[in-house]
Amino acid sequence: MSSVDLGTKHLRAHVAERVLHVRIDNPAKRNAIGQDMYRGLKRAAILADGDAELDALCLTGTGDVFAVGGDMSGQSEHAEVLAQELDPTDHFPFRHLERCRKVVVAAINGLCYAGGLNLVLFSDLSIASDRARFRAPELLRGAPDPWIAARLAEYVGLGKAKYLLFTGAVIDAHQAAALGLVGKVVAHDRFEQELAWTLEQIRLTGPKSREMVKDDINRRLPPPDANMFRRSIMSPEMAEGFQAFFEKRAPRWPRG
Repeated sequence: MSSVDLGTKHLRAHVAERVLHVRIDNPAKRNAIGQDMYRGLKRAAILADGDAELDALCLTGTGDVFAVGGDMSGQSEHAEVLAQELDPTDHFPFRHLERCRKVVVAAINGLCYAGGLNLVLFSDLSIASDRARFRAPELLRGAPDPWIAARLAEYVGLGKAKYLLFTGAVIDAHQAAALGLVGKVVAHDRFEQELAWTLEQIRLTGPKSREMVKDDINRRLPPPDANMFRRSIMSPEMAEGFQAFFEKRAPRWPRG
């Protein structure tokens, strides 16, 4: 087993048995994903793609949380580096997870909201603990997310996707499986065992064949409109949504 540096202390990564394992490890913030962490996840996808010895990239979380979405505090470990990027969406890993020629596995150990849900939607297969919960709360913050908008309906269908997006409802793991959002739900005490079995089954399949099937499936998917996010950054609506979240109150949306 060898460790891998992804450029942030909040991502624990190592290679074992032809799999790059990445654990989101920011428990003080319920595994909220900061900008450095998003960039680290992007780096993991690129590293896995370029390593012929790897068969899969596996993403999971620490404790009882997979990831609750982006860290809205605005804090980062390397703010001066991130500030140099002309495109504020360039560090997001989602399209790189789909482009990665290796199988990307989301091992959903617990709460999975917002950006955490995006990681699942842009992975190739998922296995969830029966303790997992799922939510798409972006619109409650005035933040239209182009990645979830482009992928959720592909998993659960148009009507159910709109329901989840426009209500911000929380669903449990079994509901998520029934909707088609996750591939398999297992009892929490069997989660690690089932994940190991899943990764072993992936390793038994042909690398080139996997790559071709993944490419064939993913090139049929609609491209996310990243400009949607850029257009909304720090708009009056988003600013009010974030302020309401921090103040734990209902938003007072600007009109007109």
